[in-house]
Amino acid sequence: MFRGKQTRVLLLNDMERLERTLFRLEQGFELQFRLGPTLQGKSVHVHTDYPAPGKKFVGSSFRQLEWVNPSGREDDSDKYCKLDLEIAGSYQYYFGCGDEERTGSGYIVVDPVLRIGHERKILPLDCITVQTYLAKCLGPLDEWLDRLRVAKETGYNMIHFTPLQKLGLSRSCYSIADQLELNPDFSPPGKNYTWTDVGNLTEKLKKEWNMICITDVVYNHTAANSKWIRVHPECGYNLVNSPHLKPAWLLDRALWHFSCAMTDGKYTDSGLPPLIENEKHITILRGLLWTEVFTQLKLWEFLQVNVEKAVEQFRKVLQAGNKPLGPELEGKPKLKIIQDSQYRRLSNTVDMQMALEMFGRHTVLHFVNKKYDFPCTYQNNSNGPKSIQECCDWFKKSLEELNVECYKEMHSHHEKAINCIVGTVFYERLATHGPQLGPVTRTNPLVTRYFTFPFEDMSMEQENQLMLNPNEGCHVLAHNGWVMGDDPLRNFAVAGSNVYLRRELVCWGDSVKLRYGDKPEDCPYLWAHMKKYTEITAKHFSGVRLDNCHSTPLHVAEYMLAVARQDRPDLYVMAELFTGSEELDNVFMTRLGISSLIREAMSAGDSHEEGRLVYRFGGEPVGSFVQPNLRPLVPSVAHAMFLDVTHDNECPIQVRSAYDALPSSAIVSMACCATGSTRGYDELVPHQISVVKEERLYPKWNPDALPSSVGEVNLQTGIMAGKLALNKLHQELAEKGFTQVYVDQLDEDTVAVTRHCPSTHQSVVTVSRTAFKNPETHQYKEHLAPMYIPGKIEEVILEARTVERNAESYVKDEMCINGLPNYTVVIREHVQFKDSEIVKQGDASTNGRKEFVEEILFEKLTPGSVIAFRVSLDPNSQKMVGYLRTQLSQFNRLYKSGSLTDSNVPGILKIALEFLMSKLTLAELNVLLFRCDAEEQEDGGGCYNIPSWMPMKYGGLQGFVSVLSEIRPKNDLGHPFCDNLRQGDWMINYVSTRLMNKGGALREVGKWFSAVFTYLKHIPRYLVPCYFDAIIVGAYATAVDAVFNKMSRFVQNGSTLVKQLALGSVQMCGVGRVPALPPLSPELEDVLVRLNSVTKQEEQCCVSLAAGLPHFSTGIFRCWGRDTFIALRGLMLLTGRYLEARNIILAFAGTMRHGLIPNLLGQGVAARYNCRDAVWWWLQCIQDYCNIVPNGTDILTCPVSRMYPTDDSEAQPLGTVDHDQPLYVVIQEAMQRHMQGIEFRERNAGPQIDHNMRDEGFNVEAKVNLKTGFVYGGNRFNCGTWMDKMGESDKAHNRGVPATPRDGSAVEIVGLSKSAVRWLMTMNESGNFPYSSVTIHRDGAEQSVSYKEWNQLIQENFERLFYVSDDPADPNEQHPDLVHKKCIYKDSYGASSPWCDYQLRPNFTIAMVVAPELFTMQRAWKALEIVEKKLLGPLGMKTLDPDDLVYCGIYDNALDNDNYNCAKGFNYHQGPEWLWPVGYFLRAKLYFAKEMGQEKYNETVYLVKNVLSRLYTHLERSPWKGLPELTNENGQYCPFSCETQAWSIATVLEALYEL
Repeated sequence: MFRGKQTRVLLLNDMERLERTLFRLEQGFELQFRLGPTLQGKSVHVHTDYPAPGKKFVGSSFRQLEWVNPSGREDDSDKYCKLDLEIAGSYQYYFGCGDEERTGSGYIVVDPVLRIGHERKILPLDCITVQTYLAKCLGPLDEWLDRLRVAKETGYNMIHFTPLQKLGLSRSCYSIADQLELNPDFSPPGKNYTWTDVGNLTEKLKKEWNMICITDVVYNHTAANSKWIRVHPECGYNLVNSPHLKPAWLLDRALWHFSCAMTDGKYTDSGLPPLIENEKHITILRGLLWTEVFTQLKLWEFLQVNVEKAVEQFRKVLQAGNKPLGPELEGKPKLKIIQDSQYRRLSNTVDMQMALEMFGRHTVLHFVNKKYDFPCTYQNNSNGPKSIQECCDWFKKSLEELNVECYKEMHSHHEKAINCIVGTVFYERLATHGPQLGPVTRTNPLVTRYFTFPFEDMSMEQENQLMLNPNEGCHVLAHNGWVMGDDPLRNFAVAGSNVYLRRELVCWGDSVKLRYGDKPEDCPYLWAHMKKYTEITAKHFSGVRLDNCHSTPLHVAEYMLAVARQDRPDLYVMAELFTGSEELDNVFMTRLGISSLIREAMSAGDSHEEGRLVYRFGGEPVGSFVQPNLRPLVPSVAHAMFLDVTHDNECPIQVRSAYDALPSSAIVSMACCATGSTRGYDELVPHQISVVKEERLYPKWNPDALPSSVGEVNLQTGIMAGKLALNKLHQELAEKGFTQVYVDQLDEDTVAVTRHCPSTHQSVVTVSRTAFKNPETHQYKEHLAPMYIPGKIEEVILEARTVERNAESYVKDEMCINGLPNYTVVIREHVQFKDSEIVKQGDASTNGRKEFVEEILFEKLTPGSVIAFRVSLDPNSQKMVGYLRTQLSQFNRLYKSGSLTDSNVPGILKIALEFLMSKLTLAELNVLLFRCDAEEQEDGGGCYNIPSWMPMKYGGLQGFVSVLSEIRPKNDLGHPFCDNLRQGDWMINYVSTRLMNKGGALREVGKWFSAVFTYLKHIPRYLVPCYFDAIIVGAYATAVDAVFNKMSRFVQNGSTLVKQLALGSVQMCGVGRVPALPPLSPELEDVLVRLNSVTKQEEQCCVSLAAGLPHFSTGIFRCWGRDTFIALRGLMLLTGRYLEARNIILAFAGTMRHGLIPNLLGQGVAARYNCRDAVWWWLQCIQDYCNIVPNGTDILTCPVSRMYPTDDSEAQPLGTVDHDQPLYVVIQEAMQRHMQGIEFRERNAGPQIDHNMRDEGFNVEAKVNLKTGFVYGGNRFNCGTWMDKMGESDKAHNRGVPATPRDGSAVEIVGLSKSAVRWLMTMNESGNFPYSSVTIHRDGAEQSVSYKEWNQLIQENFERLFYVSDDPADPNEQHPDLVHKKCIYKDSYGASSPWCDYQLRPNFTIAMVVAPELFTMQRAWKALEIVEKKLLGPLGMKTLDPDDLVYCGIYDNALDNDNYNCAKGFNYHQGPEWLWPVGYFLRAKLYFAKEMGQEKYNETVYLVKNVLSRLYTHLERSPWKGLPELTNENGQYCPFSCETQAWSIATVLEALYEL
């Protein structure tokens, strides 16, 4: 099946350490490292030990990866470095920033590729079916093929051998005497087989039998009788290299002597005979252990100090005149014992300098610190015997207290040790579920010995002496074992651990724990020996099982596996972990590159749990979404090797019943992971095959063997015929891509498992009736409820039942491992449904949704039975899916598989969707992709609403894509969205009908959807969500490509962030049912028209720009002069939408009145001229248009249809040219009117246009100060700039009071006017603008002010009057008492409330961008640093200094209380963090950073990219796919904000353009 190039993206975040997170990848994948929000803009370097192409892996050898930036500029959203993964194993990566070496790290694991047969066919990991063999039970090597053939003939494709090395005295499979020597038992008399012969056998199995061979590696211990460890005792933990074990060894010897005394009957008279038979014996044992063993040993002396000796040493120090060095110690200082390195009794010391500081301050005036009970003194120089004796007495008292603590510590160790001993004895000798070892003997002592003792028996006294002799002590070696509940990453044998002393070790008395140290140099022989062992194993086996993995030192296993992978790069590694934590499991998985973790069905207590394990260990839900080829790398669950039983666990027949072997095996076989079993399970061996005690041989394969034949088996033996069929089925399902899983618990004993193939939509359904309890003694239900399977049952793949047969009763054979002869499996394969002997065909029905369902009636599904069905879609559904996949293949080649050609395909589907969408305008793409609920309602509809959930954010495709992008990665098929799709066609019909109703090119796209959805409606409902997703996502991607193809090179070549923001242009710019813009002059070319659906007359349909969604999207509240022209450069000019930008500029020009353009446009007729800044933003956009658009100055001569030829005229009839003027005349009028002075009262003033404003607020004023050139205006009762919140609360008494009047000269208006004046001056000089000055009438005389003079006036006065100096004597500072922040620029000049001028706000950064010449570099930079520190939030800019008394960062427009500063959202611009000023701040920083030099510029680029990355993260996560109007303080979500705002998106896009 075609999958295409698979790419996974790992997002790097600062300080993120993911060593305990498992990331699994396959060979052939590309891994990209990308920068998360915390790292974008920083100089990040990524390092990995994954080898460079053509090189071999060398552990701890790292290389730095190179960055790739596809767009080559702007932001870091697309920047990545990559690895092409071709080599299996575990690899580490780390990254740092600048000079910091490591600020984050993690691991990736690349799966091996296993190959079998002469043609080296790939064996996928999920195909594996493994069978474990105890190697010692295979007999001579020349008989192995006959015994291993059993695995081949029962369908296994992997054999796991326990170690093949020479075994130790215990004969345990895992107690290896010599890691380098082949077990001599494999060589019969006259033969001497070698590892080469083993290699030839494994190679034969791989090539001829298509079977992989793996074996165990045991790194943690060696057999106690290993000859090499006698020669190299340093390889174990002995009394010389690990003297901390001496107390534990003495205890071990004392327990041995106690055990011998018990054996000899010494304690019989005390009530403790050799045979422990009851609880009373246990109680007596506990008491005797205290008195006879622990008390006698005095082990506390190993922890204590020899008090007399230490006091004498201290006395000599004092007599030598030594004095304390520092001041008197504060608090509660405490002496600490320094442990004797050789662990001798009473040989520990203390720090004499500390003793001197604590007890050496002798004096005449001496007192005791009663609080802490140690001497505190006024020091004098007396060194007399009395003072010295006093100090020694205090010192001695402290030492005695320390020794008491040591005694208590050892006492607690003793208590634990006795509990552990007694618990072990109870389990081994009394418990019914224990081994019941019988009487205590020398061969079966009371407890297992913890240490080797390669000497003749001797007394405790002699053993005390032996301990002191290094030549003998080095041969006393600690045994290995495991510690219940211990930290697997901790070595329990090293100093600091008391496991051996506290008797917490479950000890393996036949093995010695190996001591590697930290590196090969610490124990050269051991590392070299084990390296050779590893090389032998890797040479002859395709994989390894890491025995006792959780107790193997990680660094050792890492080193050895790296050695193994040098010989065999595609080494398969499996392990069983008992850490009790998935996070800890992951440490082993990632560090070692473990391919599969062993899981066991026997851990399930019932069939429900067994089914849950199948679901947990692999596969995705049936009907899952198709994931994109490029997607985030998400943490993985460890790949499972799911076994019905492991070779070292109890026998299922003893725990459950013989009847359960087959159904439980079937449940395991249906898991979408590797599966397997242990030899003996299939033959129904009714006991555990012990890895220690079993010496008999496995039976051989003989197809003609009789049930009574003990040493031979065939398909009639046990459940072997059933296992063959199940293994074949398991492999088929994995090979053919049945990756989806559904588990259904039919009743308490019956489990149905479905495996589904997402490309063919075939399913295999297996129903297993378990028998955890023996049906011969337990009453099972007679009747099972019918089962319903959607689809058509093609065949019964297999039906099998466990039955009793006439055969002799089981007798355990002495030579061969034999199973129960009186049970077998009756199996039939590939039978017609109607011919089944287990089930009966019920009614095949079509339910209301036209779904085909088969009813199954269970007649003979007895406990121990299994039936498997092959299910296809019904013929009609198959066709519909095939036709649908043909259409989807235009989006993704993946759908070629399973596609069919429809001979009656609708004509519209013969046209590629890409072509249909290329015909759409950007305004039509706005309809296709976006439109919020209010926009849809204006057209008579609404966004699609899911009753049990919520409405979509948009009526267009983005509304659906936003939801799908949330649920697809999680495969959340239970989401209400998916439920709605499964339950009916409402959503499907909505998508197509909405577009069909639009007309034009949109109708054609709607027809395409309608035709494709015809197929979708006729497939099974469980498949509808995934195919709906595929259609919508494919169509969405095609539409987005169409958008970018119509935009500028800046967008087309831009980064992902640039493109995402550019979509905001489509989101905000559209044409409503009623045109939002007044008509343009009929003389103007290229103006789109449409037929009005009511009047049937042609009308202009120019695109207008919504201020924000959802609140400012329709009607009179859609278009605002200020918002439009702050957003126009970013959303229209930079994206290449020049014609639409021209039309908007000219439409607003036509509404000019009083020299102003309206704030609220209201389609022109309901306009309000109450803002002082919109006209300056309009002028800035005309300037930008001229600079950006090719031949942009042509706009100046475009005709403007004046709606109000005079200030007082009524709106003129539309569509005439009577009042047309060129745009340059309208521009001059705006400039002239400001210089003359604008002063008027708003029409219809009063509550009908603003029910909050006071009467004075309706008076509008905008003038120019002839001394400074500054535009000024407003009054304290209105708010003519963007900070325009009017008080609304009667409770708080702020109604009719603007929160931020900003009267006087607002800093951004001064900047914008300077920009306009400067531009007009240069345009005049270049001949593009006919006016060089403005003419005004003052005092009856005509005055002329040139643009050059006006420009100069502003330039000369700006810094003088706006800069807030840090010099208190600055002569320009009129109100030094009002200065709150220094080295900033005022927010306004000449406000009616002078303190408002001095508030720190982000507005001066706008002036910096549009008129940077007003600012001196150093002052500007300092001011920007203050803005960054005080105002910059995670997403937006604080609108007021947080140090200001009226700052309030939480905007709540619904809250009405008596708080004057916050009630009814009065603080709208008094703290909440608005996004659009961020763009200007970033642009200002970039501009002045270039002036400041390269270092500052680099720092600024980092800041800009970092801010952009946070915005990108929000954009990615937002279902609105936009940037909000504002956030509450520190980036908190504000529910009263527009979810996506035009100017927020536009100014960020402008900042990217600057980069």
